[in-house]
Amino acid sequence: MKNNIVIIIFNLSFALGQFGYPVEDFFGGGIGYSPMYISLDSIPAASRLATLGLKTEDFKDPFVIHGGEGFAHVTGKWRVGGYAGIGASSISTIPDIMIYEESGQTEGYQSGEDGTPQDYTEFFSPTIQAKFTFSLGAFSVEYVLPLLQDLELSGGALLGLARASIAVDQQTGTPKWDNTFSNVYGTFDSTGALYYGVDNLIPGVMPVIVPGPVPGLLRDVSATFFNFQPYVAMKWQFLERVGLRISVGFNKGTIGNGSWSLNGRTKIGDSPMAAIQGVAFRTMLYIGL
Repeated sequence: MKNNIVIIIFNLSFALGQFGYPVEDFFGGGIGYSPMYISLDSIPAASRLATLGLKTEDFKDPFVIHGGEGFAHVTGKWRVGGYAGIGASSISTIPDIMIYEESGQTEGYQSGEDGTPQDYTEFFSPTIQAKFTFSLGAFSVEYVLPLLQDLELSGGALLGLARASIAVDQQTGTPKWDNTFSNVYGTFDSTGALYYGVDNLIPGVMPVIVPGPVPGLLRDVSATFFNFQPYVAMKWQFLERVGLRISVGFNKGTIGNGSWSLNGRTKIGDSPMAAIQGVAFRTMLYIGL
């Protein structure tokens, strides 16, 4: 009987010792590589990209952000940290082309145009590519719940600024180095003046300056917005100075109406609201305590 009581007390003491988390273990921190995987509900402007013949379902799913993360204990069971990363995914297509004779007053092909459309059989078919980029810089705050000596659970959130951009590149033929730097508006002279040619000079009437033929066109729309990601994380210190951290949360970012900019300069006033949201999974192999 006495032996059984001693064994029970010993086992109970051992178990409580495992759940007892020394206070000094809450001091310190770590840093490491931390890829983030987000299963986005949708890509902004997906319906518009589809009208270009692009298959938006071919974007990476989950979307991957490559980044780095660090954390440090501040007081008690509270921990703060930071995260920075960027990810991108591209899709492209080479469409089949039909050529026709433009005869209507409405631009674009209309049913009933004169002549029968014909297949374009030359080698210089255009290439259409779209690239979605998402970058994030945020700080984190979380509360730690110790489970075992080297295992802990925490709950917190990432809060910071993010930037999303959609670049649409349409190319015809093969680009050349010299043509890449050619001026599409005219010719510069030695004084720095740009000479722009027109068919007729009409006194008192200023022409609209438009670019000449170019082998390709790149348009980039982007927006900066506040990003919020609550999460639950598990941290396992499997070596003295190396550990593994896994977190699961939900990313939520909203781009407001009129917040998109063309080529980083001109605001697009009628741009719609868009959400960058979805379930997020993050892993981190860190060095630290």
